[in-house]
Amino acid sequence: MARMVELILREIPFKGYFQVSRYHLRHTQFKGGMGPRISREVFERGHAVCVVPYDPIRDEIALIEQFRPGAYAAGDPDPWLIEVVAGIIDANETLEDVARRESLEETGLTISALDYLGKHYMTPGGSSESIAMYAGCADFTRLGGLHGMADEGEDIRVFAVPAREAIAMVHDNRIRNAMTALALLLFESRRQVLRRDWQ
Repeated sequence: MARMVELILREIPFKGYFQVSRYHLRHTQFKGGMGPRISREVFERGHAVCVVPYDPIRDEIALIEQFRPGAYAAGDPDPWLIEVVAGIIDANETLEDVARRESLEETGLTISALDYLGKHYMTPGGSSESIAMYAGCADFTRLGGLHGMADEGEDIRVFAVPAREAIAMVHDNRIRNAMTALALLLFESRRQVLRRDWQ
């Protein structure tokens, strides 16, 4: 049986910096036929790109740390999270444009090459956001300092760690951002090839 979704009504009960939409719909079920009408709120913030900046000569990854209001709202006692570079796709931007723009804004790094790692949904039960993931080749010679867009209230610290240490940070839960954890694990599966190709 073909999979189908019947959209009955879409409402927008909230629109601010982000948007919440309410979908009233029915969809086909595995047992056959259409299921009952359901209503679901979906958080809509656009789509994003993340980048794992990598220096193949040093075999290091650049990570950033910044305050995250979602972690604060969840009651995290330390809502400053360690992450990879990421940003929302603006109108008329390619994925690669976003990867390069955000890397420069958040780390000061110029990306010389990109390797696509995949596209994933982080919380598809309640958000429409997808994230395209890349590894990005960069020279870390002058890496350091504080970055971000002041007019957006960004306060971002950048630092480098050996690639193996970054992966260890996923496994011991020092990295608690799911997007970052997945991007680093995908990167690790490509690291030896990229290190060879980008040197």
